[in-house]
Amino acid sequence: MLRGLAWATVQRHRALWARAFGSWAGVPAHVVDLRSDTVTKPGPAMRRAMAEAVVGDDDYGEDPTVRELQEKAAELLGVEQTLFVPTNTMANLISVMCHCRRRGSQLLLGQECHLHVYEQGGVAQIAGVHSHPLPDLPHGTLDLAELERIITRGLGSPHYPVCELICLENTHSSSGGRVLPIDYLRQVRLLAQSYGVRVHLDGARLLNASVALHVPPAHIMEHCDSVSLCFSKGLGAPVGALVGGPKDFIEEAWRLRKALGGGMRQAGVLAAAALVGLADAEEVLLRDHQNAQRFAKGLQELASPICSVDLATVETNIVMVRVNGLPPEELCRHLEAVSADEVAQTGRAVRVLLFPWTERSVRAMWHRDVSAQDTELALRKWGFVLRQLGP
Repeated sequence: MLRGLAWATVQRHRALWARAFGSWAGVPAHVVDLRSDTVTKPGPAMRRAMAEAVVGDDDYGEDPTVRELQEKAAELLGVEQTLFVPTNTMANLISVMCHCRRRGSQLLLGQECHLHVYEQGGVAQIAGVHSHPLPDLPHGTLDLAELERIITRGLGSPHYPVCELICLENTHSSSGGRVLPIDYLRQVRLLAQSYGVRVHLDGARLLNASVALHVPPAHIMEHCDSVSLCFSKGLGAPVGALVGGPKDFIEEAWRLRKALGGGMRQAGVLAAAALVGLADAEEVLLRDHQNAQRFAKGLQELASPICSVDLATVETNIVMVRVNGLPPEELCRHLEAVSADEVAQTGRAVRVLLFPWTERSVRAMWHRDVSAQDTELALRKWGFVLRQLGP
């Protein structure tokens, strides 16, 4: 009896150890982290470029590596100038403040867009700008008729705020990385121009959109007045973003960056990482998209009643998985855990980290740290878990 109790205690301790350290019975667990493309770690080439970067005081405009990044990015985006800032959240806030000089100005944007949901309402609490959210259509677009209705409502009226800016997000994260069609961008720009309204593009994943559309980023930017671009997502840099637009816009953005605490000194060590990310962006992002497509098709082929994917919505590096019959958080726990059965059946312990997106879905996101082999391992893990959970 005592021997049985001792054995049970050992087994419980092994299970607790496995849960804590991601392995079972001493088998190392391979982790496939699909929570976000923000978890990418700098590779050897990026770290080497950071260590060897030539630097100066960027707050004086004297850092040569930052200046090189800003010039290359301006050419890539087809804008007059760009400005390096710490985060894309700051880039968006600066852009809104540059466009909306009058407190109480109105900003039109989607109710699920990043700027509205995930940036702490900074445009209201810091810039004094009134955001008016509109329903996002399935593609991440906004209804043009509704846009026009809200814009014209404030014209000549003392009761409504005056719209000065429309903000679009490309790719649209909450819609599953959907790409805004070029024709839609053109229609929004024409509508905005007819009423003297400007268009800002939250382009945190703009290069993903460029790769998916097979067009240069500058072709997308033809229909926008300003842009933000993030280096710490699909491009894999540890820190940094930029604001892009006309020369006078960037001059004002420089002043606002200083006011918001974004003026940096020897920032070339960060800009160097961003330059490496830009250099191989097309190749790496295309691979990410292909891995996401492979995963979505493989998950569909599993034909599980628990999980489903709409392949038509998988356009870039994000896969939204609909979950039926159990909370998404529970599915994520099963995918992260390592069990004795898994080790016995596959000889490999795999943990898949995911983000529970809504009460009925999880989001998986590909990035440069996730290889084709990792994608296959993640698919096998899903298959194993679904068999365990299935009828």
